[in-house]
Amino acid sequence: MPLSFPRRLPGRAYLLLGLLTFLLALAGRMTLPPLDRDEPRYMEATEQMVLSGNYLDIRFQEQPRYLQPAGIYWLEALPVLAAKAAFGPQALKWSWVYRLPSLLAASLAIPLTAWIGCAAFSAECGLLAAFFLLASTLFAAECRMATIDTTLLFVILCLEALLLSAWQALNRQSPVPLRTALLYWGALGCGLMLKGPIVLLPALGTPLLLGLTDRRFTLWRALRPGWGWLVSLAVVAPWCLCMALTSHGAFFRIALGHNLLGKIAHAQETHGFPPGYYLLLFVLSFWPGAWFTARALPQIWAHRHTPAVRFLLCWILPVWITFECLATKLPHYVLPAFPALAILTAASLTVWPPVRLPRWGKALLSVYGLLWMLTGLLLCSAGLLLLAHLHPPGPRLPTPPDFPAAVVLAFIGALLPLLASGLLILKGHLRQAACCAIGCAFIAQTGIFLAVIPRLAPLHLSQRAADLFAANRPCADSVLLSATDHEPSLVFLTGPATRLLTPKAAAQALKTGFRCDLALVDRKDEARFRQSLNALGGEMLERGRVSGLNYSNGHWLDLGLFSARFPAGFAPGFKPGKAD
Repeated sequence: MPLSFPRRLPGRAYLLLGLLTFLLALAGRMTLPPLDRDEPRYMEATEQMVLSGNYLDIRFQEQPRYLQPAGIYWLEALPVLAAKAAFGPQALKWSWVYRLPSLLAASLAIPLTAWIGCAAFSAECGLLAAFFLLASTLFAAECRMATIDTTLLFVILCLEALLLSAWQALNRQSPVPLRTALLYWGALGCGLMLKGPIVLLPALGTPLLLGLTDRRFTLWRALRPGWGWLVSLAVVAPWCLCMALTSHGAFFRIALGHNLLGKIAHAQETHGFPPGYYLLLFVLSFWPGAWFTARALPQIWAHRHTPAVRFLLCWILPVWITFECLATKLPHYVLPAFPALAILTAASLTVWPPVRLPRWGKALLSVYGLLWMLTGLLLCSAGLLLLAHLHPPGPRLPTPPDFPAAVVLAFIGALLPLLASGLLILKGHLRQAACCAIGCAFIAQTGIFLAVIPRLAPLHLSQRAADLFAANRPCADSVLLSATDHEPSLVFLTGPATRLLTPKAAAQALKTGFRCDLALVDRKDEARFRQSLNALGGEMLERGRVSGLNYSNGHWLDLGLFSARFPAGFAPGFKPGKAD
């Protein structure tokens, strides 16, 4: 017997959704190391902000970090300051503290997605859409990281909820309340403080595209743009003015000229892909909802003229098309479109009747379904594959891998609902299939974050190197001189004084601070480091070793920690104050 849903979800349902999101997103938050490269950059910049007391000038070590405004760093600084006051300075190195804004934003974003789905279609649609978003691979990853994307998603959801409320009021021929316009422009100002002009894509793109399709801009005029922009300006102007004076205009040259416009024209940091990248990646990033979205396309097209569908399409298209056309592409860029996609997908299963497909459409959907099932199998078995194959390069003894019981149980627990979902799809029971696939995603993700990642020691290279440095540092103010591993996570874990150098420069720096400082050198660079240190009259002494995978570039590193010994009476001279 099918479940009966009310027309609108009660308040306690939204509360339970937020609590469920909070609990699911907690999995792995304490054991997940800082994830290179973006997350530790945010963490380290926030830590330096707290230590220096300078909440305007954002820096990573001595380098200005002028990529976006300070909003996300302020949000992360709040729990860091509270943890520091409660637990002492050691809390500055607790990764989970920096991730709290993302956790809270995710716990609010999921209920808000459900509310928009309810307002647009029905309670059952809103609930299913919330679970599609919560289970999606990209959301599960982003909500566990101390980056900007989950917080930005919540702000965009606030903007779209306000726009939908105004749009529906106009369709009922009712006036749009003044508070809706005030909240919209205030939320837009908050979005600008988080990510700058990027937030304008959904915030302005939705009402303007609706106006173009309507050939009348009633929604846009109802938002009172004549004075509303002053509300947004009041939110961002004080910081912009202070930052312009502090950086002498450098922030805006870098943030707008290099970071924003540069990504449009050129692929930055080797992240260049042709248009269609996000479409190809969709089966993984929005799994398990991706196949159901593909199946929903004919239904969406059939209902494209209805107000709710038009609104959601005008939310999706400015975001998706813009990022597909940008030269620089990263998987999380299209996350702001996922709630709208989740709602349309859920509507296809709960509100609209199925559409009869031609033979070629069925064939394409079957091929995509096979790809979807293979992706699900890959996610279910990801833990087993990582534990079995993540080992140093070179010959390995032919011993069978030892899989912990928790990892095996997670694999079986995820595989069974995945197979059930495939069987239900073949029988045409699509809503039940979607529920099974969502359950599979929850089990697989929880198993990966709780049972697998803590056991992947090779991936915790920066953490293990930092622990080795902490155990061997001869002075309280010892500095780590890293000659090979230049990842931001190492800087965050070992302190902002860490210096990222070449082997020759590391030897010279170790000569200057040989009484306290230590050098971290990969085995392939040891000969150059030793030769440089010997030429300076010193001798290297190994304090310990760690090895693991630098997953940012795919290189396996065998890192040695070294101190230096010089002849008696050696005077190192002055110590330079700037990294080479």
